[in-house]
Amino acid sequence: MENRSDVEVTPFLSLFAAISYGIASMAMVFINKAVLMQYSHSMTLLTVQQLATALLIHFGRRSGYTKAKGLEMSTAKKLLPVSLFYNANVAFALASLKGVNIPMYIAIKRLTPLAVLIAGFFSGKGRPTMQVTLSVVLTAAGVVIAALGDFSFDLFGYSMALTSVFFQTMYLVLVEKSGAEDGLSSIEIMFYNSFLSLPFLFFLIIATGEFPNSLAILFAKSNSLYFLVVLILSLVMGIVLNFTMFLCTIVNSALTTTIVGVLKGVGSTTLGFVLLGGVQVHALNVTGLAINTAGGVWYSYAKYKQKRNKPPKPEFDVEAHSK
Repeated sequence: MENRSDVEVTPFLSLFAAISYGIASMAMVFINKAVLMQYSHSMTLLTVQQLATALLIHFGRRSGYTKAKGLEMSTAKKLLPVSLFYNANVAFALASLKGVNIPMYIAIKRLTPLAVLIAGFFSGKGRPTMQVTLSVVLTAAGVVIAALGDFSFDLFGYSMALTSVFFQTMYLVLVEKSGAEDGLSSIEIMFYNSFLSLPFLFFLIIATGEFPNSLAILFAKSNSLYFLVVLILSLVMGIVLNFTMFLCTIVNSALTTTIVGVLKGVGSTTLGFVLLGGVQVHALNVTGLAINTAGGVWYSYAKYKQKRNKPPKPEFDVEAHSK
């Protein structure tokens, strides 16, 4: 795989990026859920997270702690679609967490490989292998069965999660292409993403009426030590998750990032039944989640075998977006 930044891509770096993204992604789901259980203004939360990210990288660059380059208009224009898809993905995901319990949220987000295959079919990439097709079908069937047994079914939450799947698929492909073409590091892409998203997010929180009431509520709730700690964790983990996601996609591929997301969902689903509440256990729901999880693991194994059996390519693997 072609190096896409100034850092040499070693096997250790590839493994570190994948594991770090998996841990950060799992933790972020629970932290965001904990925040949104007390503070329902998800768009304001996303805006604060992005503002904190942009400021931290900016001052880190000015202080010499990072070698990230300054803003360039030509690069900003190329990365604008990445920023829009990213923020759409996160915004819909946060909105879904307000009405969907964590196990079902993970199950729905596990449909991302299905979206990747559909996008590949319409872009003329050819048919996937039988194992990949069957694993994706099994994953989707698990979601349907689990939803039938979900006593806390929330149509709005499900719709938001499904929409997030679409934007996440587009986002992963675009960020991989941006890293390959522009030679940007993960920190630089993260800075561009945060910086470009702020005008869009400020417009949304004003247009939807969240601001300034949401900010006043945020300050009022910060008097609670528990909420303040969870909020700070949310800001810190938002930065960590952004960095590890970009790093994993750049040094590995969009496919690897998707597979790691599927595998970390196994742990998230299990913990989701016992942490933060909101889950009414039903046999049909548990059966569907088990089928969904099995499909996700099978998909990851099938893609791993497919990648090993094919000759290496100089830039992209089988699921990467072609130029």
